[in-house]
Amino acid sequence: MPGAKMRKKSNSRRVNSLPQQPSMASSLACSSRFLLHYRKISSLVFFILVVCLIVVLNTSLRKEGVSRSDVPSNRLYTVEVVNEFPHDPDAFTQGLLYAENDTLFESTGMNGASSVRKVTLQTGKVKAIQRMPYSDFGEGLTLLGDRLIQVTWRQSTGYIYDRHNLSKFEKFRHDMPDGWGLATDGKILYGSDGSSTLYQIDPQTMKVVKKQIVNYQGDEVHRLNELEYVYDEVWANVWMTDCIARISQTDGSVLGWILLPNLREGLLHNLKKQIDVLNGIAWDRDGDRLFVTGKLWPKLYEIKLHPLKTPFNGDIKQMCMPPAFPFS
Repeated sequence: MPGAKMRKKSNSRRVNSLPQQPSMASSLACSSRFLLHYRKISSLVFFILVVCLIVVLNTSLRKEGVSRSDVPSNRLYTVEVVNEFPHDPDAFTQGLLYAENDTLFESTGMNGASSVRKVTLQTGKVKAIQRMPYSDFGEGLTLLGDRLIQVTWRQSTGYIYDRHNLSKFEKFRHDMPDGWGLATDGKILYGSDGSSTLYQIDPQTMKVVKKQIVNYQGDEVHRLNELEYVYDEVWANVWMTDCIARISQTDGSVLGWILLPNLREGLLHNLKKQIDVLNGIAWDRDGDRLFVTGKLWPKLYEIKLHPLKTPFNGDIKQMCMPPAFPFS
């Protein structure tokens, strides 16, 4: 029957035109591949997140470490006391240097008590002294040849003494705004005025030939006080701190810090008499010995430096870098 044949052909065409349905095995294979791909992506994302977290934590710890320790430990030094020597407890030490044969020269301050003196290291006994006029406040002192050169506070003046006869001296003027510290490398003089400026001075004309701003990590180091030339560096007491700055003579940058709070704290613990700040550095070049003392300290110490080997958890800038002195 034509009608029946037509229906069969029509049904046959509809069946052939329908999409082929996937088999059960094919579906399972696709699902497995999808899950495997998903797990790989998940694992990769998880790994990336872990790495990012580690980087963030490491950066945070580094920042925290920088805030606690402003300088690498190998640029910080503590001191070992090798010897203790007597020191005049009435000496307001402003300048100190080692000559030879266990002999020191010292400049003392305070109006009416200022002097230049020759001192025996072992006993602290004053062998010779030249007292200064009441109007003069003695400050930094250095030795160049046979000339002892001293500056005075709040005056652009100083004195040159014969090291063999302190009563022979002459007065001079210099270009620094004030006189605080003085040292020499044997050729030129280095001077400080209580600011962050380190001066280089011609020892013949007493004219400033170069200025450098002493700096540490981009900040100026103010209140440079007594100076000493040690190991081709300029070392400076920083006034009102227990720190000595090791300064590059080339560019004025601080190469390291010597931390000495234990000396003053030890004296305060054992003494009833009031003492003043750490001030006074002397270097025995031939014997490679270092000496330090302070204003009104009854002791002078021979010290040995030791690089700090443990992490420093303090703040060097807070400890060793007070604000600029308010000069009037």
